[in-house]
Amino acid sequence: MDEVARPQTLEALLGVAADRIRRRSPQDAYAAMRAGALLVDIRSSEDRERDGIVPGALHIPRTVLEWRVAPDSEWRNPHVGGLDSEIILICDHGDSTVFATATLVDLGFTRASDVIGGFLAWRAAGLPVGSAPAGRRKADELAGMTGPDES
Repeated sequence: MDEVARPQTLEALLGVAADRIRRRSPQDAYAAMRAGALLVDIRSSEDRERDGIVPGALHIPRTVLEWRVAPDSEWRNPHVGGLDSEIILICDHGDSTVFATATLVDLGFTRASDVIGGFLAWRAAGLPVGSAPAGRRKADELAGMTGPDES
């Protein structure tokens, strides 16, 4: 008989995922972005409209992330580079991206990382923030398929 997996705490799962990824300070993520890394904002459209955006980031909501980045996905965003591309994920507080970045590593992205503290830490560090573009996505366009946010 198969042994039933023992439930783990959220903190334990988060710790295991964090140990598998590279985490960046907001300042380090900004420097990497300026050097060519792709910053992917996985927050909801509502959060982006309320709090703002990082100019130049690619918006791919967490709910569709894997389908928009996986090299073999027919719904892949054409703005995402190959498995050797440097991709940095950002969310609200820096927790959702831990799990999402670990998934990118599982998909084969060797240079995936996330922003410690998320958008709140980015904004608190005084890094560039802009207003979310109004009505950017067309009604028939899939979420997470647009290009980078305007600077």
